[in-house]
This record gives sequence, structure tokens and C-alpha cells, in this order.
Amino acid sequence: MAFRKKIIAGNWKMHKTATEARELTQDIIQELSDFNHAEIVLCPPYTALHVVGDLLSHAPNIRLGAQNVHYENQGAFTGEISPAMLRDMYVRYVIIGHSERRQYFGEDDALINRKLKAAIPAGLRPILCIGETLAQRQSQRWPEVLQSQIEGALEGISEKDLEELVIAYEPVWAIGTGHNATPAQAQEAHALIRKILQSLYNPEISKRIRIQYGGSVKPDNAQSLLAQPDIDGALVGGASLDARSFTSIVRSIPQN
Repeated sequence: MAFRKKIIAGNWKMHKTATEARELTQDIIQELSDFNHAEIVLCPPYTALHVVGDLLSHAPNIRLGAQNVHYENQGAFTGEISPAMLRDMYVRYVIIGHSERRQYFGEDDALINRKLKAAIPAGLRPILCIGETLAQRQSQRWPEVLQSQIEGALEGISEKDLEELVIAYEPVWAIGTGHNATPAQAQEAHALIRKILQSLYNPEISKRIRIQYGGSVKPDNAQSLLAQPDIDGALVGGASLDARSFTSIVRSIPQN
């Protein structure tokens, strides 16, 4: 089985002023100064990218990520942020296709595909979010939903470009609800995602791609989730806003 280094990303969403972000980042850096068993990514809001990036320049084990990106490098797109602007601030990762972007801002697979095709050539590593709603889970339609989202998002994405991609499986019914998928449910979905990647590309690619779990990941459930064979990390929401909770999740990674 291919080695896949675990990746834990904290998605702060619309939380933390620049001052608050500085304090949280300093605490996380202090707690994880000796940790090198996984990639760690912090995704603050745009207004805090600069201050967090400055602090992370002295923390080589933690990467800077953004929560969204536009599909053009420049133009008359008021309020948007381009891939080039993110790279200018030394952003390495960017979340694309989060369920909140899909639900509240009408982002569909075609738009997400355009963002991926803009982010990758700019040197950004996308964290592509996919996941089903509660109704889709209960009606047993979740496998076809995941397949449709993956196929739509990755249309025209080459094997070479796929090397830069991380997939985050986030069942919508578990995001911010306090109800996470069981380790068995999460593993089943991750294994399916890997099978879909194999059918679209090849077995080697599917073995190398890292797939995170997201959806109410907390210190008390992280270890059991991260122990699953196809779960390569976590995209952490609310628990990433507290340094102790976030670093507890990071340190729950099994040491092989």
C-alpha cells in the first residue's frame, strides 16, 4: 500500500479577527513545535492570512491555507481573491467546494472544476470537498452523489495535476451538527472514493491521493477515525478554533 502522510487542516471559517488569529496561531505553533508526523494546515479568513502567514514562516511544520479562491487571476470581480493573490501571500493549500459554498453561494461542480483548473497551475494545492446531505444518506443515494461530485469536479484534470489534490469527504449532515459518521461509515465512504478515483484514472493514483474526513471531528473521536485504513487526515471546523482541541486532534494520529 502506498505511503500517504496524514494531513490535518483547520478551517476557521468566518471566525477570528487578525488579532485573535495571531493569538491562536502562536498557541498552535507552541504546542506543535516538535510535531512532524503529519502535514498541518491552518486556513484562516482572508483578513488574517497575512498575519498567520508571517507567524508560520517561522514554523516549517505548519502550512498556510485559504478557504476559497476565484477561477480568474485578475479582472472585474469585486470582492474576490485570485490564485495569484493567494500565492503572493505564500498560501500553499486552498479549500474548494466546501458544502457551505455549495449550499449558501450556489457553487456547483462546474464552477468547482473551474476553480481547480485555476488553482493547480498557480501552485496551490486544492482540498476538494465532497459529501452528501442527510436525505441523500437516508435514501442510500450517497454513493451516486459522491461519484457525480468527483466526476464533475475532476473533469479534464490530468493525472499529473491530480498529484497536488487532497479530497475531503464531509458528509453534510455531520458538519457543525455534533453528529459525525461512525468510523465504519467514514471508512466505507473513503474506500468508495478511492474506488471511483481508480475507475477514472488508475490504481496507483487512487492509492496515492490523500482523503481527509471532515464533519464534527473532535479530540474524543479523532483517533478512531484516523485509524481507518483509507482515512488520511481530517478537515477540522469548530474544534480548530481552540488550540488545545486542535492540537489534541493532530496528536491523535497513530504513530506507525
